[in-house]
Amino acid sequence: MQFGIFSIGDLTTDPHTGRTPTEHEKIRNTIALAEKAEEVGLDVFATGEHHNPPFAAPANPAVLLAHLAARTERIILSTATTLITTNDPVRLAEDYAYAQHLAEGRLDLVMGRGNTGPVYPWFGQDIRDGIELAIENYSLLHRLWREEVVSFRGKHRTPLQGFTATPRPLDGVAPFVWHGSIRSPQIAEQAAYYGDGFFHNHIFWPPEHTQRMVELYRQRFEHYGHGRAEEAIVGLGGQVYIAPTKEQAMAEFRPYFDRAPVYGGGPSLKEFTAQTPLTVGTVEEVIERTLGFRDYVGDYQRQLFLIDHAGLPLEKVLEQVEILGTEVVPVLRKEFDAVRASGVPDAPTHAARVEAAGGPGAPRFGEPEADRWTGRRAEDDNQLGGV
Repeated sequence: MQFGIFSIGDLTTDPHTGRTPTEHEKIRNTIALAEKAEEVGLDVFATGEHHNPPFAAPANPAVLLAHLAARTERIILSTATTLITTNDPVRLAEDYAYAQHLAEGRLDLVMGRGNTGPVYPWFGQDIRDGIELAIENYSLLHRLWREEVVSFRGKHRTPLQGFTATPRPLDGVAPFVWHGSIRSPQIAEQAAYYGDGFFHNHIFWPPEHTQRMVELYRQRFEHYGHGRAEEAIVGLGGQVYIAPTKEQAMAEFRPYFDRAPVYGGGPSLKEFTAQTPLTVGTVEEVIERTLGFRDYVGDYQRQLFLIDHAGLPLEKVLEQVEILGTEVVPVLRKEFDAVRASGVPDAPTHAARVEAAGGPGAPRFGEPEADRWTGRRAEDDNQLGGV
């Protein structure tokens, strides 16, 4: 199982000092955060994609991930969201294949359709076409990474004729893709159709909602012939704040929670921690709450935590990462491994996927992949759009 952190890159005013970090400071802080994550033994660092204030997350995460690849040695670098709806799939194919080479395979992606309405027209799209765009664009991206020569005609972009994306994926194996969604069953269906991973944000909604989304993905993963439902690849998000006592944790985190761009103005911190997976408390409470996620999603492969959010100063963020990596995650690894059912796959890595594909140099490219039950591709009949 993989454990890590993700950043959404928000520029939020520190409620204690009244100071808002500059964009440059936030970008440098994000680099420090990734380096700290590797230092304390975490497996994954992920970054969001944003194009609007109050965020200084990369508009093209491949740029940041390539830079981090040069500054780290072991940690897997991922997107927390790659907007499959408003990005050109050709650029995605080329940018992330290039970054994959620079990272020596330590790179994967979480695809999302985005929920910020104004972003769509900035890139010539309409949010009402969000699901259609997610289906069509990923269908093309999937093929660009797996077929040497691609011809494609869709609804939302100009046709391609005999196109080859370069560079080709490292070792002939595309970056692993998770499809991320909070509320769209069509995206869970899409992940299942391709046999990709499904990542649930797992912050804003009660556990029952997460359970339904993951169950849908697992059922459809099995339907499409990729393996048993228990073998589907699941990732969860989450957020924690840790202190020696629960009272101290709540008192310290409450001012940041109240000013957070995604929390402020809604339910109280007490209500939110009771109704969602947000955990504010001691090391022991974070461990117990996180282990409980398995009760409603089953065995899963990746757990990411949001740490640098809501105006927390860098020194406090790095302190939280230190506690997470040295006191929380070692226990979680041991406890999750002890109860994991036999036959549940490990979290995906580039090396393991290359080996499963026949090792370096084995032939990779052939006919476009199709639904094993019907023999049709998703773009043949746009079957996911009706879910």
